[in-house]
Amino acid sequence: MKKKYKLVCFDVDGTLVDNIEYSWELFHNYFETSKQRRIKARDMYYAGEISYLEWANHDIGMWVEKKATKRQFFNALKKNNVQLMKGVMETISKLKKHDLKLAIISGSLDIILEYFLPAYKDIFDDVFLSKLVFNKNGRLVKAKATEYDMIKKADALKKIAKREGYKLSECVFVGDHHNDVKIAQIVGLGIAFDCKSDDLKKVADIVVDKKDMREILKYILK
Repeated sequence: MKKKYKLVCFDVDGTLVDNIEYSWELFHNYFETSKQRRIKARDMYYAGEISYLEWANHDIGMWVEKKATKRQFFNALKKNNVQLMKGVMETISKLKKHDLKLAIISGSLDIILEYFLPAYKDIFDDVFLSKLVFNKNGRLVKAKATEYDMIKKADALKKIAKREGYKLSECVFVGDHHNDVKIAQIVGLGIAFDCKSDDLKKVADIVVDKKDMREILKYILK
């Protein structure tokens, strides 16, 4: 029997990991960066005055100023009780057993996957997220911010589909927030998981309210 879907893409914050809505905000609060500077940069992005990359690099630069370390990032996650979403490992295992390609397309940070899924590069075939770079002493020195957030998440999925020869109708996306709307609109199956955005709920094919990732399997593997 031919598989209906061939690629499953996941968001991170609030999807693969629980008790976190915006990882950037969580870390800003932990490092006590200037809220005024953060809001100014955010407003400049939404006004079209700076690019997403400029916005991301600005915010990461604030953590560098704070001499942030990898251990502190891990502590921030622990302190805020951030956890892997229930059922994630079993879901990933079942999808892989059915030979589906897996991808991460998120505006989140690699430090979160490193904390919860150290072998994430072996688990996922493609990973689009922002990467933090630490020196040998564990101090943050720079970052490689992803441009594939907000409306550009859809572009990342199109890149994978084109390379693999998949139709967009053979792709699945699982996300929870307003920056997932565009990508959910182009895939064959858009799943709004523990959704915080009414706009995403409107465009999603499936809405899963139960905070258990295994709930998505019946829609993907049917």
